[in-house]
Amino acid sequence: MSTTRSVLVEARRLDGWLTRFEQRNGPATVQPAGAAPGSLEVLAENGCRAVLTPSLPPTAAGPATGRDGLVAALLSGIDPAAPVGLLLIRRGGYSVGVARDGSVVASKTGTRYVQGRTAAGGWSQQRFARRRANQADALVEDTAVRAAAIFSAHPPSCLQLGGDRTLAVAALGEPVLASVAGLPQVPFLTVPDPRLAVLEKAAGSALSVRITVTDPPAAP
Repeated sequence: MSTTRSVLVEARRLDGWLTRFEQRNGPATVQPAGAAPGSLEVLAENGCRAVLTPSLPPTAAGPATGRDGLVAALLSGIDPAAPVGLLLIRRGGYSVGVARDGSVVASKTGTRYVQGRTAAGGWSQQRFARRRANQADALVEDTAVRAAAIFSAHPPSCLQLGGDRTLAVAALGEPVLASVAGLPQVPFLTVPDPRLAVLEKAAGSALSVRITVTDPPAAP
């Protein structure tokens, strides 16, 4: 059975990654994958397969041909120097900021407790549920206010949300973030409790190409 794994590769390192892919697996063909807009399929001589998906839709007009043309088209919507708004939130807290060239230029990180679920029933369970909801609402509001202040000073061109999807979507839906809610979003990022180190890692990977590699079938 073939094994599959995923990696994130910065746009500027993609050509080197493809070269090493061929060195390990033999000459490869590159063609449109047909999955997401601009995605590519790389199929090596030994049967190893990689699907490359851009973090943002390509902007290149017209069909591309050849490896270099296809890769250039895949990367056409990615500007590493563009400011990326980062909004990471989980029940333990939040970390928001703006990144440029893979580095955080402004950020705010905070913690706020949101109670976990309880197995208790009846009135007690309802009371805990209300408390948990109030705590989550406060976390969402605080995160949105902090993010809005940073995004106002450093306007982003796209967004990276991460952590708890429900909380992240709720935070982005707060009125204070209405001006950025319609910006393009890179794929949602699963992260542990947001801390500055987690935000910095997200900044480095936000505009990376998502690559899913499927190893060649094992020999019988």
